[in-house]
Amino acid sequence: MAASFKLAGLLIWLMLARGYLAAAESHDLAIIPQPRQVDWMGAGWQLGPDAVLVARRAAQPTADWLAQHLRPATGYDFPVTAKPARENTAQIALTLDPGLDQVGQEGYELTVQTNGIRLRAPTPAGLFYACQTLLQLLPSEIFATNRVTNVAWQVPGVRITDWPRFKWRGLMLDVSRHFYPPNEVERVLDEMALHKLNTFHWHLTDDQGWRIEIKKYPRLTQVGAWRDDIGFGLPTNASTAYGADGRYGGYYTQSAIKEVVQYAAARHITVVPEIEMPGHATAALVAYPQYGCSGQTYAIQMKGGVFHGIYDPAKEETYRFLEDILTEVFVLFPGQYVHIGGDEVRKETWHQAADCQALMQREGLKSEAELQAWFTRRMETFVRSHGKTLIGWTEIAEGGMPKEAAIMDWIGGGREAAAAGRDVVMSPTKYCYLDHYQNTNHAAEPKAIGGYLPLAQVYQFDPVPADLEPAAAAHILGGQGNLWTEYVPNLGQVEYMFWPRAAALAEVTWSARTGRDFTDFQRRWGSHVHRLDLAGIRHHD
Repeated sequence: MAASFKLAGLLIWLMLARGYLAAAESHDLAIIPQPRQVDWMGAGWQLGPDAVLVARRAAQPTADWLAQHLRPATGYDFPVTAKPARENTAQIALTLDPGLDQVGQEGYELTVQTNGIRLRAPTPAGLFYACQTLLQLLPSEIFATNRVTNVAWQVPGVRITDWPRFKWRGLMLDVSRHFYPPNEVERVLDEMALHKLNTFHWHLTDDQGWRIEIKKYPRLTQVGAWRDDIGFGLPTNASTAYGADGRYGGYYTQSAIKEVVQYAAARHITVVPEIEMPGHATAALVAYPQYGCSGQTYAIQMKGGVFHGIYDPAKEETYRFLEDILTEVFVLFPGQYVHIGGDEVRKETWHQAADCQALMQREGLKSEAELQAWFTRRMETFVRSHGKTLIGWTEIAEGGMPKEAAIMDWIGGGREAAAAGRDVVMSPTKYCYLDHYQNTNHAAEPKAIGGYLPLAQVYQFDPVPADLEPAAAAHILGGQGNLWTEYVPNLGQVEYMFWPRAAALAEVTWSARTGRDFTDFQRRWGSHVHRLDLAGIRHHD
């Protein structure tokens, strides 16, 4: 009897010890964003030169992507096959399993055991995110661009079941103030994919530059894509975006845009284009002033002062112009949403324009805010007629918002819009404006637009407002970080402003609300930053 008690005690001690070790091992994982559930499976598996990737049909493109990212650092071949030559071949199996519906459209299950690794997901997107997690389970050196020796490519024995909290996990890059060529945009897309971000908001037009080729209106890029100098008080050598004639700027051809959109789609990222209207239109009106209010003159002037070109909503030809532009945009961007901006419209121009006042009188509009709403409803009807959904900044809700439109809330009103049944992407300045300083000592950082947004504050963000009823909360599509680039003239500085704050936003929009912990995030970031260093990705310390 005494021996039995001793044996039972030993078994309990072993179980407790195993639990303690599992907790310690779990604590050592450095996955960003944090997965939903991690179960420990005992001993793991080590990648060797004989490993193959097994994938059939629709899973093969994901397997090819994974093999491409495993080869440089390991030096192994990682052939992709539908069926291994021998039954006991060491393998990483990627399987599309529609029956795994409990994890949703972007979820996955990853299992590492002594006989190999199995990735399962109901969709290619989920399978792709499983691959991102697998890379983060490996030693950090897997992110090196050249072969690394003397590293045991050990993967811990785990089963991870994971899925995102929100379907819109976004970053916005403003390319109007400063132009970044397609290869740099694609690099940003790779960095987003690593963090399971899935929506790239491409701010293509503004007062300072028009960046998208529109074949029917070539002067938009011939004239509107260029200015005399870099502007914003920046040194001329802070950017390489100069034309052969010395002018500053650039634009994306339609061919280049198609390639970027395809590149994003291969990483399960939807590109949302933003074509600003009715305000922030100076670059367009420099090229085609006839679509502005009579008597207004336009110049892309970077030497101070406030200027916001604004379209004339009383001219019928204005709508033909904008509809022609959007018709070309629709072809280039297959995603559901088209962003029209709508923020910071200088309505005093309309107040002083006789034709705008006459239009307001005819339509019974009591204010210029209602005139903007009238304009937005007309554009929304056109966008919807092409099977797309219009989305705009908070201000499109002023004066009456189209029921079918969505808003991107940056200054408040998202809660009310969701309560009224409108879809909302939350992007408040307090948590999501990545153009703000990351340090109170501004002299220690590159010049920024102002403000202060530390990592801890970003991590506190929750897209769902407190006490919002569940039915209304369902209209919160997710969250997004925005990088306005007045003082961000090159890719290195883009990365510096994004990371680690965009990683915190990735966790906020992917991981479960309960269980998130900033101290633990900081611990994981401490390991994750080594991956970024090896990949050559700049970041804030």
